[in-house]
Amino acid sequence: MPAQPSERVRELRELINRYSYEYHVHDAPTVSDAVYDSLFNELKNLEVAHPELITADSPTQRVGNELRGGFQKATHSTRMLSLNDVFDIEEVRAWVARMDKLLPGRTHEFFADIKMDGLACALVYQDGALVQAITRGDSYVGEDVTNNVRTIKNVPLRLRRQKGYEQFLEGRTEVRGEIVMLKKDFEKLNKRQRERGEAEFKNPRNLAAGTIRQLDPKLVAARPLTFIAYDLLRDNSTEILTHMAAYETISTIGIRRNPQASVFDGLDDVTKFVHTWDKKRQELPFTTDGLVIKVNNRAQYSELGVVGKQPRGAVAYKYAAEQATTVVKDIVISIGRTGAATPVAVFDPVQVAGSTVQHASLHNADEIARKDVRIGDTVIIFKAGDIIPQVESVVMELRPKTAERFDYQKALKAQYPELEFERTGQDVVYRVKGSNSDLILKRAVEYYASKGALDIDTLGEKNVVALVDAGLVRDAADIYKLTYEDVVKLDRFADVSARKLVVAIQAKKTPPLEKFILGLGIRHVGTQTAIDLANTFHTVEALQTATIEQLEQVDGIGKVVAESIVAWCADEDNIALLDKFSALGVRPHYEQKNGKLVGQSFVITGSLSGMSRDVAADKIRALGGTFQTSVAKDTTYLVAGGKIGASKLKKAESYGTKIISEDELLEMIGGDT
Repeated sequence: MPAQPSERVRELRELINRYSYEYHVHDAPTVSDAVYDSLFNELKNLEVAHPELITADSPTQRVGNELRGGFQKATHSTRMLSLNDVFDIEEVRAWVARMDKLLPGRTHEFFADIKMDGLACALVYQDGALVQAITRGDSYVGEDVTNNVRTIKNVPLRLRRQKGYEQFLEGRTEVRGEIVMLKKDFEKLNKRQRERGEAEFKNPRNLAAGTIRQLDPKLVAARPLTFIAYDLLRDNSTEILTHMAAYETISTIGIRRNPQASVFDGLDDVTKFVHTWDKKRQELPFTTDGLVIKVNNRAQYSELGVVGKQPRGAVAYKYAAEQATTVVKDIVISIGRTGAATPVAVFDPVQVAGSTVQHASLHNADEIARKDVRIGDTVIIFKAGDIIPQVESVVMELRPKTAERFDYQKALKAQYPELEFERTGQDVVYRVKGSNSDLILKRAVEYYASKGALDIDTLGEKNVVALVDAGLVRDAADIYKLTYEDVVKLDRFADVSARKLVVAIQAKKTPPLEKFILGLGIRHVGTQTAIDLANTFHTVEALQTATIEQLEQVDGIGKVVAESIVAWCADEDNIALLDKFSALGVRPHYEQKNGKLVGQSFVITGSLSGMSRDVAADKIRALGGTFQTSVAKDTTYLVAGGKIGASKLKKAESYGTKIISEDELLEMIGGDT
């Protein structure tokens, strides 16, 4: 006799959860993917037919609805602490000596595990059911990302019940760990990107962090994230006496943790563990830059206490960053959002710590002088924290005889002839003379929102000033975090105007790529250059990784503009800004222009009677044409308006450019606008 729907649903859920546990926790599936998918589909169909049987912890209920208004803040039960870094065994011995002074006469067991390079997150279970997921944040307060974490397939929506561990399914159980993207999943994702002709992602850590902050869980579900636990918290601390016991419990109740974790009686064995994984870390399924070493006894760990944000009972052992050598082709200077002039070394692309890098910050003039970095030098590149590329030193034996010491002030004058720079007091940084960080910020946000860029209605000069002065906006990306509740408190805004502003900003989260590039305010990048960049690179990511040579191949872009773009993209503040745009769901899109003016370029000289020059330029671009400010060899038409410029006419004639009237231009653009 066929089972009743309720009974069949219960059986299917138990079996699917068991298969999921075998696959995700033990990496030992007992059935094929096809069998799992078939059972999953049967459960889904039963729940569609009998919606009254659906429960929040059903395997089918992972993907929820898109969040409106962004993530809510959530307070941690106890701080999510970070660890002090150590870089060699002697520093580990010094750490142990400090503990021995605080706990004299006590023996220590040491617990060691691989340090994962991901996004720290706390999973909160109430009576065995997942109720909340919180990012680390500032260690006290994080963001509630429950909707997104529910989509991660190896995160159980309900903890596994096992004999002897029933208490962990009662009351509050918190599991802390890292959300990572495994190397194999990252490679598959980038393979798919290549097949689609789309830009590849840079590294697993940034992709995992950016993905978990998407507002739409469907987008998160489409990317293969994995949660790997490293701690377990209960209200009654006596339920878990050691860190190793916490790991064993984590596995038993159905959550993945690292199998490499081990317990040692003495430092000699810890040292062997450190050296073993230094050699073998490339074999790990995730990226790492070191190990975590703790006192295994949790009572001792707690007794040792905390200094600042770091517990005394644990350290993070950092492996030496991977290194590579390359040749400095140029040193360009970027002007950041505070007016600071930051030098950037540009070099041949090189692989470091799993990703390709082609430029690195040199920080300031003193740093260049201290390391004596020169154009033409062979330098050693490393990644600080396996993320930010830096120049470690110069290989002096390979220095060209013609390499000249870098003259910082001369370079500033050459690259920014119209600006004055100053270096005051103890400041190691040259800054634009008379610059004010708030003033620069206001101008940057105004420009981003301006009609020529993203054209955000109601975000004009006075409103930008109010938002910046209130501390609500510290960069252009912050406008996408604004809520009605934030804005309506300000004097300039009432109920209607506050709602209108927030709606207008949110409506610009998928801007045309060329408008977004223009809005970034990259030096020397005007409207047409932004269009040319969009037409060439198609994504922000591809533009970020473009070399000076690739940029110079774009029509109208020479060495000065190419260097300006590379310098902007290499600036750490700008990298963080682009990451923030992405994390807030800003998705610039590229559309191939197919209008009747594709391949044709226009210059307007003199005044037009029927429309402004800007309007005419927009109409030309909307039809796929190129608007130029001066006549060049590739100019198709020179539009001759009133008060014609004689020099442009003469130049057009010498190049064979066709000269047309305003009426002829209107005939070309009027019918399809």
